[in-house]
Amino acid sequence: MRKVVSVLMMIIVLIALSISGCTGSADQDSKVATVGTWKTAQTIQPFLYQDFVEEDYIIDVLPFTNPGDQKAALLAGDLDITGTTIALAITAASRGEPVVVVSSLCNKCSAIVVMNDSDIMTPADLKGKTIAYVPGTMHHVLLLETLKQAGLDPEKDVTLQRIDFFDMGQALSQGNVDAFCSGEPYPSLAVADGYGRVLSYPYYGEGVGTINAGMLTTRDKIENNREGIQRLVTAHARSTEYLKANQEEWINMSSDFGTDSVVLEIAASNMELAWDMDENYVRQAENLGERMKDLGMIEEIPDMDTLFDLSFVEQARKDLDDSKNA
Repeated sequence: MRKVVSVLMMIIVLIALSISGCTGSADQDSKVATVGTWKTAQTIQPFLYQDFVEEDYIIDVLPFTNPGDQKAALLAGDLDITGTTIALAITAASRGEPVVVVSSLCNKCSAIVVMNDSDIMTPADLKGKTIAYVPGTMHHVLLLETLKQAGLDPEKDVTLQRIDFFDMGQALSQGNVDAFCSGEPYPSLAVADGYGRVLSYPYYGEGVGTINAGMLTTRDKIENNREGIQRLVTAHARSTEYLKANQEEWINMSSDFGTDSVVLEIAASNMELAWDMDENYVRQAENLGERMKDLGMIEEIPDMDTLFDLSFVEQARKDLDDSKNA
């Protein structure tokens, strides 16, 4: 009887090992990438990556609300690639963190807003006024660029008041501030609600330009999984081009994140989905780094050739061209 039981147990173990072996093989063959982004219209592309990779490749998209948290998750190894602001990427690199920008994510998206019935008609009219801002952000840098262009000293000619992006509209409508500098959709929301008017889109070609956010990975990810990072960058490029060619679908998909499509339609001209980068893009990032150092946001400007790796977008261009010619 014991022999029969032993034989039966051996058979059960062999079956279990066989099943386990099959499952293990499937797990090894599957490909999974974890991507971080925001749930906003200008950072929507990762949610479409799955449509532009092989069927057996799984994209797990994790939404964040803070670019600092995204960068921390990336460095902890929880993400393969993530969106973040170029300002934050520069800050991380200046601290010696092994981050690499492998593609753009979005451009523009900033605006300076005043009350609809305000007598502020040009940035120079901001003299003596109170402006809401969030320090250390792209919008902060662009606000200071605007004040500089208008001949205003941010420490003497205006009062900068720190207010969270979510609360800027209320502060303006209640008269607690005279203007705010923020990212979309808040400027367009102020316009749609009838109390706000865009004073300026703070982009200057000879300086920082329109750069805003990019896709960030680490040197370790590139060294150990270059093919996987390239797959994600090419999927990012394809997603971006698809959404740019289908604006109505882009607006409808983005409205699922909680912003009314009417507001998004107003904001659309100030939101530029992006993936490509070139030497001029890197030069504008260097200008941004110089502004950040002047502001005391960073101690040293990082090596931009190390921070930005253009080889991935160069390959993505070839991938897209090959698809067009196929």
